Amino acid sequence: MASESSPLLAYRLLGEEGGAFPPNGAGGSGVPSARKLSTFLGVVVPTVLSMFSIVVFLRIGFVVGHAGLLQALAMLLVAYIILALTVLSVCAIATNGAVRGGGAYFMISRTLGPEVGGSIGLMFYLANVCGCAVSLLGLVESVLDVFGADVTGSSGIRVLPQGYGWNLLYGSLLLGLVGGVCTLGAGLYARASFLTFLLVSGSLASVLVSFVAVEPRNIQLAPRPGTNGSSVPPRFGHFTGFNGSTLKDNLGAGYAEDYTTGAMMTFASVFAVLFNGCTGIMAGANMSGELKDPSRAIPLGTIIAVAYTFFIYILLFFLSSFTCDRTLLQEDYGFFRGISLWPPLVLIGIYATALSASMSSLIGASRILHALAQDDLFGVILAPAKVVSGGGNPWGAVLYSWGLVQLVLLAGKLNTLAAVVTVFYLVAYAAVDLSCLSLEWASAPNFRPTFNLFSWHTCLLGVASCLLMMFLISPGAAGGSLLLMGLLSALLTARGGPSSWGYVSQALLFHQVRKYLLRLDVRKEHVKFWRPQLLLLVGNPRGALPLLRLANQLKKGGLYVLGHVTLGDLDSLPSDPVQPQYGAWLSLVDLAQVKAFVDLTLSPSVRQGAQHLLRISGLGGMKPNTLVLGFYDDAPPQDHFLTDPAFSEPAEGAREGGSPALSTLFPPPRAPGSPRALSPQDYVATVADALKMNKNVVLARACGALPPERLSRGSGSSAQLHHVDVWPLNLLRPRGGPGYVDVCGLFLLQMATILSMVPAWHSARLRIFLCLGPREAPGAAEGRLRALLSQLRIRAEVQEVVWGEGAETGEPEEEEGDFVNGGRGDEEAEALACSANALVRAQQGRGTGGGGPGGPEGRGGEEGPTTALTFLYLPRPPADPARYPRYLALLDILSRDLGPTLLVHGVTPVTCTDL
Repeated sequence: MASESSPLLAYRLLGEEGGAFPPNGAGGSGVPSARKLSTFLGVVVPTVLSMFSIVVFLRIGFVVGHAGLLQALAMLLVAYIILALTVLSVCAIATNGAVRGGGAYFMISRTLGPEVGGSIGLMFYLANVCGCAVSLLGLVESVLDVFGADVTGSSGIRVLPQGYGWNLLYGSLLLGLVGGVCTLGAGLYARASFLTFLLVSGSLASVLVSFVAVEPRNIQLAPRPGTNGSSVPPRFGHFTGFNGSTLKDNLGAGYAEDYTTGAMMTFASVFAVLFNGCTGIMAGANMSGELKDPSRAIPLGTIIAVAYTFFIYILLFFLSSFTCDRTLLQEDYGFFRGISLWPPLVLIGIYATALSASMSSLIGASRILHALAQDDLFGVILAPAKVVSGGGNPWGAVLYSWGLVQLVLLAGKLNTLAAVVTVFYLVAYAAVDLSCLSLEWASAPNFRPTFNLFSWHTCLLGVASCLLMMFLISPGAAGGSLLLMGLLSALLTARGGPSSWGYVSQALLFHQVRKYLLRLDVRKEHVKFWRPQLLLLVGNPRGALPLLRLANQLKKGGLYVLGHVTLGDLDSLPSDPVQPQYGAWLSLVDLAQVKAFVDLTLSPSVRQGAQHLLRISGLGGMKPNTLVLGFYDDAPPQDHFLTDPAFSEPAEGAREGGSPALSTLFPPPRAPGSPRALSPQDYVATVADALKMNKNVVLARACGALPPERLSRGSGSSAQLHHVDVWPLNLLRPRGGPGYVDVCGLFLLQMATILSMVPAWHSARLRIFLCLGPREAPGAAEGRLRALLSQLRIRAEVQEVVWGEGAETGEPEEEEGDFVNGGRGDEEAEALACSANALVRAQQGRGTGGGGPGGPEGRGGEEGPTTALTFLYLPRPPADPARYPRYLALLDILSRDLGPTLLVHGVTPVTCTDL
C-alpha cells in the first residue's frame, strides 16, 4: 500500500449512514420490532467508523503535506464546527419525541412534510447506495494496490489478476458478503461493526505507538503514475522521529501537484477532501429503529463519537507534522505502512474501515428505503421494500438496495459520483438543520427537546455552512442535487401525501399570520386600499355553487368567508352538531376551487345566526364588510352537484381512504313548495341588520344562468362578448339631476369594475346607464359622469336613458331612503317597479349602435351582445318591519326576468381619486 494511487480517495469514499429501524417505524406493518442496541454499539461504533473511514489511514499525509499543520488544524476546526452545528440539530429533534425508524428521513419528513422529506429521503437513499458502491470499489482498488498482478513498486504481492471484469467480480463478491450480513439483520451487523471497530482501533493504536517507537528511517517512494520506474532514480521520503526542524518545516502550507492525479492542490480542494472524509455523523441516528432508547442514545453517542474522532485527527496531525518531512507526506499517502511496527496491521485497518463503511451504507440505505415504502410516497415502485422477516428485518429493502448497488458497480470508476454522494449527504444535513430551525421559529409549545444546547442561530448557521460546503466541493453536483430535490418535491406535491404527520409550515404560517394580524391596525385603513371582504351566507351549497364562485371573483384578493347557520339550541343537544360539519365544508371549498374560509354557527334562527357571523367572523383587521345573500324568490332549487364537473365525476363518489362522497354530506335541495328555514320577514330583517352594522349588502339573483366560462378561473377572451350593466340609481325612487353620485352608486361602480378585472370577465364590456330627468338636457350629466369615470380610472360605456317622469325632483330624501314612505301607495310603487323592470330589460338586448357610446334611449342602434350580469341599486328596507314583505315583493318585480342580477347597497366609501 506504499503507493495508494486511487483517485477515488480524493473524495468521500465511504457512506456513513448505517442504521436500522423497525418495520413499523414508518407506517406500521404489525411486525414487532426488537430494539436491542445500546448507545455504544448502535451509535458510537458506527459513527466513529463512518467518520474515520479510509481517510484516517490514507489522507492524513495528504492534508498535512499540502496545507501544513496550521492550516490543517484550521480546516479540521472549521469542518467539525460545521458538523457540530448539524449534530446539535439532530440531538434537539431526537429528544423532542419518539424517534422511529428511518433516521434522518424520519426526522425531516415528520417536520417539513412528505414533499420535502420524501424528496430528500430518496436522495439520501441514493447517496447511501452510491456510497456503498464507492466504498467497495475503493476497497477493491486498495487490495489490488498490494495484491494486484499489475501493481508497480517493490512491495506488491502480484497474485490477483486485474482488469474491468476482474474488478467487477471482486466488487460483486464483496457486495455479496456485505449483503449477506445486512440480510441477516441489524444484530449481526452490530456485532460485525464491533469487530471492525476493534480491528480499526488496534490498527490506529499500532500507528500511534509506531510514531514513538520506530527509529528514523528513509522510505522509498513509488514512481509517479505514467513514468518508467526502471529509468527513474529512486526517491525517498524521510521519517525523522520527533524533530523540531521537521515541525517547523511543516507548519506552513506547501501546495503542490497531487502525485496520483497531477492536479494542483489548493486550500479548497484539500479542505474538500478532509471534509468528505469525516461527515459520517448520521450513522448513529439512522440506527434509530433498533436502539433501546434513541432519544438518549442518539445525542449522547453522536457527541461522544464526534469528540473522539476530533481528538484522534488532531493527534495524528501533530504526530505526522513532528516526524515526517513534507516529501514523505505529499508523495506517499500510505506512509503509515512504512513507519509501522507491523505493516499488515495497517492494511487490516484500511480494509476493515472500507468493509464497515460499505455495510453501514447498505444497511442505512435499506432502512431508509423501507421507511419510504411504508409511507407509500412513491407508490407501487417501492412495494417490494415493504417485505420483512419474522423478526422484523426488512430483507426486501436490503435485496432491493443490493441490486441497485450492483448496477452502480458496473460503472467502475466513480470519481465524479463520489462528489455527488457527498453533496447528497450535505443536502440531508442541511434539511435536518432546516427542520430544527423551522421548529424553533414556529415557537410551537410541543417543541421542547430535552437537549437544549442549540438555538436558531446554530440551526441557521448549520444550513448556511452545509450549502456552502456543497458548492465548495462540487458546484455542478450541488446545483443538480437542488434541482433534483425540487423536481421530486413537485412530484410528491402532485401525488399528495399523508396529512396526519403535522407540517411545520402550518405552524410557521400561524406564527407569521398572527404577528401580521396584530400589525393590521383598523385605525390605519384608507379608502385607497379598500377591498371587498365578503361573507356569503349559504343554506345548502348544492343550489349555491354558481353564487359561491361568483363571490370568489368579486373578492379581489380580500377576505372571503362561507357562512352557514345550523338551527338548534345547544342546551337541548348532547354535543355541538356544527363541529363535524367543518370537514364537509372544507372539502367543498377545495372542490369548488375557491379561496374561502368556512365559518359555521348554531342558532335558534337564521337571522340570529347571521348576526353572530356578521359580528364574529374574521379577526382583527380582516373582518367581512359585505354581506352576500341569495335572492328570496319562488324559483325551484337546482342541484348543481349533478351538473358541475368538479362534483359529478364518478371518482368523486369513492374518495381516497374510503371517505364518503361530498354529495352524501349535504342534504338534497329543498323540494318546491316545502317550508323554508327563513321567512320573508326574517330575510329582509337580515338585510336591515347588516346595514345597521354598517355592512354593505349584495343580493344575488339567477346566478345559475351564468355561463360556466364566466365562473371559471381562466381567461374569458375567447368567449362571446357580453355586457355588464350598471344602474347606479335607485330605480324605485327616480329623481333628476346628478344626485346619483352617492356612496351607494359609487359602490356599484366599484364592484362592477372589480369584476371586470377578473380574467374570465375581461371580454365583457362595462355599461353605465345614466338616468335623465324629464327636464334635464341630454349630454350635460353624461359629461360630468365621464369626467368622474376618468378620475376613477374606470373604462366604461355611458348610455343616457330618460327615466323619472312624474318624480318629484325637489322631494327631500328620507333619512333611511325609505321608498315606501315617499308618498306613494302600494299600487303606485308596484307600477314604478314594473316600469323600471321594463326599462332595464329593454336596454339589455340593445347594442351601442352606430352612434357610439352615450346615446339616449331613442337612438336606433343595431342589436349587439346581450347582458351577462346586471348591477342594480338596492334601496334600504323600510323603517317599518310590517312592510318588509311588500319591500321584498317590489324587489322581486324589479329584478324579474333580468337574468343574473346583483342588487347592491353600499354604505362605506370605496373609491378615491388621489394617488
